[in-house]
Amino acid sequence: MTTDIPAKTVMTIFMLVKTRRSWLSMPPAERFAKMRALFDPLFAEFGDRLALRFFDVEFYDARVTDLLMWDVRDHHAWEMLVERLRETPFWDEWFEIVDILPSVENAYADNYAQQPIGVAA
Repeated sequence: MTTDIPAKTVMTIFMLVKTRRSWLSMPPAERFAKMRALFDPLFAEFGDRLALRFFDVEFYDARVTDLLMWDVRDHHAWEMLVERLRETPFWDEWFEIVDILPSVENAYADNYAQQPIGVAA
């Protein structure tokens, strides 16, 4: 999965998902192979405009099992990625899409021309 994206991220989108039995029934090696087969072509197409990081949540929450953090440089690339994902087993067969939370990092500070809280000057 791609993880490096230039600093000019337009927004960060948190996709909260819950694994389905169809996903957990596969052996781990098969899961990884299927995920690579699904995502590698998407990253080849959108890789310079989107980056993905996975976070496991199932240890601490019953509502979601994973959090996908997307750094997005291009709104249209995000829209097309979602369209593509909806046409795959990822969307609602392997994972329930619980929520999608678009966000803009430090917008509160930028909007008031202030140094973000918690960020070294």
